[in-house]
Amino acid sequence: MINRWVYQQLNEEQKKIQQQLAEDLSISPILAKLLVERNILTYDDARRFFRPDLSDLHDPFLMADMDKAVNRLTVAMRRNEKILVYGDYDVDGTTSVSLVYKFLKQFVSNVEFYIPDRYTEGYGISIRGINYAAENHFTLVVALDCGIKAVEKVKYANSLGVDFIICDHHTPDVVLPPAVAVLDPKREDCRYPYKHLSGCGVGFKLLQALSLVNNVDFSELIPLLDLVALSIASDIVPITGENRVLAYYGLKQLNSAPSVGIKGIIDVCGLSDKEITISDIVFKIGPRINASGRMKLASEAVQLLVSRDNRFAKKKSETINEYNNHRKGLDKNITDEAIAQITADGSLNRKKSIVVYNPGWHKGVIGIVASRLSEEFYRPSIVLTKSNGIVSGSARSVQGFDLYKAIDSCRDLLENFGGHRYAAGLSIREENIPEFTERFEKYVMENILEEQTSPQIDIDAVLQFKDITPKFFRVLKQFGPFGPGNMKPLFVSKKVFDYGTSRLVGKEQEHLKMELIDSSSENVMNGIAFGMHEYNEHLKSLTPLDICYTLEENTFAGSTSIQLMVRDIKVVEN
Repeated sequence: MINRWVYQQLNEEQKKIQQQLAEDLSISPILAKLLVERNILTYDDARRFFRPDLSDLHDPFLMADMDKAVNRLTVAMRRNEKILVYGDYDVDGTTSVSLVYKFLKQFVSNVEFYIPDRYTEGYGISIRGINYAAENHFTLVVALDCGIKAVEKVKYANSLGVDFIICDHHTPDVVLPPAVAVLDPKREDCRYPYKHLSGCGVGFKLLQALSLVNNVDFSELIPLLDLVALSIASDIVPITGENRVLAYYGLKQLNSAPSVGIKGIIDVCGLSDKEITISDIVFKIGPRINASGRMKLASEAVQLLVSRDNRFAKKKSETINEYNNHRKGLDKNITDEAIAQITADGSLNRKKSIVVYNPGWHKGVIGIVASRLSEEFYRPSIVLTKSNGIVSGSARSVQGFDLYKAIDSCRDLLENFGGHRYAAGLSIREENIPEFTERFEKYVMENILEEQTSPQIDIDAVLQFKDITPKFFRVLKQFGPFGPGNMKPLFVSKKVFDYGTSRLVGKEQEHLKMELIDSSSENVMNGIAFGMHEYNEHLKSLTPLDICYTLEENTFAGSTSIQLMVRDIKVVEN
């Protein structure tokens, strides 16, 4: 599939700000442009951006119901009531539960955690979980990363004498659950200034507020920030504003003093001797934590994350790593089956969406498969399977398209649904699948924009090789941590040539190891282009190429250099 390159342009007013920032900060105009693109418009904005500070975190009591939540939790702790920390089975949920459980366990003994079984209980607050709380005399449940739509279930819990505090970040309905407190920055009546916290981030704000009221020093919360960083990266929330501060300090904690459990995962990922980034969490640490809930029980991930025993952490990390290896094989097989189903249908070229169903697919990996289909065919994609008599689905979107609204338009056909703009989950009766598929496609067809139907690469700036200096790269590194809302800058260099030493590498000779020059200087830039072997003949014939890339640090044999990580190549037409 051919990528469209879209160059980010500044208007005249923004260009003046760019020039002023370049002068005030003594940086190149290109770096100043990157700041303006990120809405960093003043020297003070830049200072806060380059030097994130925990003092920049918002007052947690700005969040609706925070005072109610803190009062109820404080009373429960002082009365030694039994408290159940309850959360979803994904990374955000398990880190949220681990965060709150670890913190409360320092002060009270009557606290336990509960993660629902993906296969027998499904997503969110379950009747079985509520019954477990009531039968075991828990009087307060702190629900994390779920619960915002559990109106009837919270009513049921109340009838059994079980109070709920809900900490969620998913989109609420008009009617909120009748909990003691509902913490969700996306509530319409919530004046909290930052709306994009992860579920674990909302849990962290609860602990921050609880600490303020009970005179617990903020320093007690800092060791828990490694969990918050895992949630922010894995749940793909924007790394802007408050999330940027939390991610920045969470990564510092991960790299300097991770908890025993997280250290176990770091070791099995082979990351022990490198600086861990958001990308490492997304592609290595997060999938392993997720694999526990996908393949077995997510409670195992919490057991690991709260562990203080090195031997236990090592053994549990190895077990979870095995789950992840099994998961990889499953999701590949199911992805292949889904692609075969789509291509056999013959209607793909007429449709703007994908809905596939197989009652035999493994429920634990359908979210991954939905992501693969969305990437492969560049359409909003839903993958459905059947588990314990219930059809469940995972949905993933494409850049710019609001998937949640599309699913919401079919809510009368659904048993349940929830999620975000780009990712959602749902359950549906089997007999409603054909009508849902038809109506979902109709909504997508009528609402998706033409530019959202093909992959787009947003180019931040055009660089000549002479621009890529050690100082330029040093400042660029300070733009991290990178992620949604602050993606790693993508550059284009035009009309570059092989220096004469580029070559094919890899087992199948499928990758290009590039050594390139341009007309701006004598700099020879090293690059790697994974899976782009077809451009080797153009290099060897000295055809000029336009390349799109990020700048990375490459360490080999003790020597560190700047490397181009090539994302796309276009042959320059004569």
